[in-house]
Amino acid sequence: MVTALGMAWRASRGLTTAFAALSMLMAALPVTIAWCTKLVLDEIAGGRPEVGVTTALGAAIAGCGVLTALGPQVVQYVRDESGRRVGLVAQDRLFRATERFVGLARFEDPAFLDRIRMAQQYGGATPGMVVSAALGGARTVMTGAGFLVSLVTINPWMAVLVVGAAAPSLAAELWLSRRRAAMLWGIGPVERREFFFGELLVNVRAAKELRLFGIGAHLRGLMNAQRRAANAERSRTDRRELGAQAVTGTTAALAAGSGLLWVLVSAANGTGGVGDVALFVAAVAGVQAAVSGLVVELVTAHQQVLLFGHYLAVLDAEPDLPVPARPRRAGPLRRGIELQDVWFRYSPGHPWALRGVSLTIPYGTAVALVGRNGAGKSTVVKLLCRMYDPGRGSILWDGVDLREMDPAELRARIGAVFQDYMEYDMTAAENIGLGDLAALDDRGRIEAAARRAGAHGAVSGLPRGYDTMLSRVFADPPKDGGAEDDGAVTGVHLSGGQWQRLALARAYLRGERDLLILDEPSSGLDAEAEHEIHQGLREHRRGRTSVLVSHRLGAVRDADHIVVLDGGQVAEQGTHAGLLTRGGIYAHLFTLQAEGYRQREDRDAGAAHDRLSGAR
Repeated sequence: MVTALGMAWRASRGLTTAFAALSMLMAALPVTIAWCTKLVLDEIAGGRPEVGVTTALGAAIAGCGVLTALGPQVVQYVRDESGRRVGLVAQDRLFRATERFVGLARFEDPAFLDRIRMAQQYGGATPGMVVSAALGGARTVMTGAGFLVSLVTINPWMAVLVVGAAAPSLAAELWLSRRRAAMLWGIGPVERREFFFGELLVNVRAAKELRLFGIGAHLRGLMNAQRRAANAERSRTDRRELGAQAVTGTTAALAAGSGLLWVLVSAANGTGGVGDVALFVAAVAGVQAAVSGLVVELVTAHQQVLLFGHYLAVLDAEPDLPVPARPRRAGPLRRGIELQDVWFRYSPGHPWALRGVSLTIPYGTAVALVGRNGAGKSTVVKLLCRMYDPGRGSILWDGVDLREMDPAELRARIGAVFQDYMEYDMTAAENIGLGDLAALDDRGRIEAAARRAGAHGAVSGLPRGYDTMLSRVFADPPKDGGAEDDGAVTGVHLSGGQWQRLALARAYLRGERDLLILDEPSSGLDAEAEHEIHQGLREHRRGRTSVLVSHRLGAVRDADHIVVLDGGQVAEQGTHAGLLTRGGIYAHLFTLQAEGYRQREDRDAGAAHDRLSGAR
């Protein structure tokens, strides 16, 4: 709670102070109205009321009524404005904390992803709600204390009875709040799956398969099943709360009814006045409302603090990869990169993805990684970028272990095109510029990178060129902030090959990096485009250290050194010619691919011959 309050105070000191002052003012108004009402009734019941006193008391009641009417709206505005500011600070702190996770392991942990979702949902709201609950609790305590003193002046035992009847309610609600917080954490995975299925049903990339395979209704059923499971847990908790609140509410009502009966009898017997009856009714209602309000505020704060624990857990989580306090400098690559007996698996429950891999990537050379699916090629790429650390062994950059370097500094020296490249729902210029933030506003560099990747022609032909939104999710904003124009409201959807060229442009934009990683850089391109791209990449990587990964062995045959991975191990390595001569895995895979091309060429030639014969 202290952390949440501190965050709210730092985010909006002035508004928090105003919120506190307004809360205290609102706390005093009901008691003031009740006492003014008692005094004016007693004045009238005395038989000879003084006009001046009655008028003053009436004016005080009216003034307090105006403040009571206006106060909640002002308090609500201050609360909401403070909540918005605190929410912005909390959101920034949360995602700044996620940037400490320099690797990928955290984002592949389902439990941690559930915690992130809870942190997003409750982290930003909790500080404001805790402040609101704290000040609301203070306000209700002040109001309740004022009414309690009023009850004591009438009958001390009535005050004890009313307060005593409220104590079980407080204990029950605190117990229920713990149960509700536990329930929300328990249904977190269920709600995340529901969200996943819901996103699939409206995702443009999934839409084709959903409609072709007719699986929309199936996914909708899975989504609804998750909602029903979550609803069942929420209903069970709500029924438990309803039962507890019914018992405590009945107890409080019986206490109030007993007290009211006593004060009415006292007034009928002449031992109490009309003002006492009015004050008692207001005081009992005020005390019970205050106790009820205090319970609500305490329960709200208690539950939010419990849920805020997920936010704090993310903020306080240890980095997924250790970063030395005094990292070694990741200098320009001069000698090369060496993998020494590297073993790696993604978790203790997974099999080894790499088993004793040792290989060298000499400076200025192109090394290709080839092999069947699951051989470990992409895992090597992730380790080179230090998305993970080896379980055993080490990876050296000019003799320095990657674990001794700052990951950000290391990655600043690497350019890459990944097989699972991103398609950002942003403009074409931004999609390229994200490759190097320093060039994000440099249209000249962005266009030059696009030309080298063969993307300039396609991008220039878009409705707004490089400023076209490449998304069907977000609308294309009007030019210069004016009215909609050109009819280009919805964004443009690119083909897979066009997206891949933008991913290549991002790599080109990074310029003269020490290590260039190309993981299936042309998998989405046709044969002509693939040839064009590889010609450009050969020029770009000439004299530069590069790692090539491809299933198309013809694309890597000119590499200086080819490493064949099989079952997470180095099966063979050498040049293209040497590996063909050896007759091992590489020769087998290359022959299969070449045979496939020859068969396709024969089929195409036969079909052409048949068409020609038919024409004759």
